[in-house]
Amino acid sequence: MPELRKDPIVGRWVIIAHERAKRPHDFKGEAQTTAEVGLCPFCEGHEDKTPPEILAYRERGSRPNGPGWRLRVIPNKFPALKIEGNLHKRGEGIYDKMAGVGAHEVIIESPKHHVSMASLSEESIREVLWVYRDRLVDLKRDTRLVHGMLFKNVGAAGGASLEHTHSQLIVTPIVPISVWEEMTGSLEFFNYRGRCIYCDMVLEELANEKRIVLDTPHFTAFCPYASRFPFETWILPKIHSSHFENIPKPGVDDLGSVMRQVLNKLETALDNPSYNYIIHTAPFDHQELPHYHWHIEIIPRLTNVAGFEWGSGFYINPVPPEDAAAFLRDIEVPPASASSLLLGSTAGLA
Repeated sequence: MPELRKDPIVGRWVIIAHERAKRPHDFKGEAQTTAEVGLCPFCEGHEDKTPPEILAYRERGSRPNGPGWRLRVIPNKFPALKIEGNLHKRGEGIYDKMAGVGAHEVIIESPKHHVSMASLSEESIREVLWVYRDRLVDLKRDTRLVHGMLFKNVGAAGGASLEHTHSQLIVTPIVPISVWEEMTGSLEFFNYRGRCIYCDMVLEELANEKRIVLDTPHFTAFCPYASRFPFETWILPKIHSSHFENIPKPGVDDLGSVMRQVLNKLETALDNPSYNYIIHTAPFDHQELPHYHWHIEIIPRLTNVAGFEWGSGFYINPVPPEDAAAFLRDIEVPPASASSLLLGSTAGLA
């Protein structure tokens, strides 16, 4: 019998379609690899093929926009929003508009041609997390900008145009509707119960354990109760915090391990699927919020959103999150040294 489940934060309904379900090990995602390029602009030694770097973590003595970097941040060559100009907010009859002011940056996560973030060492992933934090801290000083969204597209089905492991940051002058809905729903819960709904979710998942994927001293990873997609996985800090950029060093250290393990579990279980992850964090112009909790959502691209989903706002998920979590828990993750394999071509690297 199908089951309707309600997301407790935004009120979205999900259909858990048991009768349409495949067994978890029957799911194979679309491959991560994208179309081959003759010369990867993100590889070390090809720095002249990208816009000048905004920030880089480099070896001592290396020069900007040249080899010797471990992690590099550049402007997106084809930005969704541009940093120059004024907002110029105005109306057009009943409609509102403003200039497309914002920031669009690319975080190149390794100088070598790794296809997957899961293939990086824990220390490399921690540096990625640190640069996420650094860029948010820097950009929130710009009073025109309101919200920063960090996300990663992996594989053609996930929207990636280059396979070299990278993530992106888009900073907008308004709060995105998905974040606004989360903040509104969590505020309603807080006003009624006096508690953060995300903190309650962590406690509930730890208590029943059925949807837990991984639990560490600082973070809990689980398949949410009203999962929209098969193997959808969330990572939440156990200590309440509304802004990702306020993450402390012990949190970064632990999250680097959690990210490597969870991504490896998903890639092993689903045969290296395309996927997306998004860091949901509070807007810049808010102080610490007692009702909102930053978190990471990881979405493997295993099913398509079609007419019913677009028309109704419902999602149909053929894999109960309890089954997905149990399957992921049993996946053994190789040691970091064994998983740090070089993938793809490295021709022309310095």
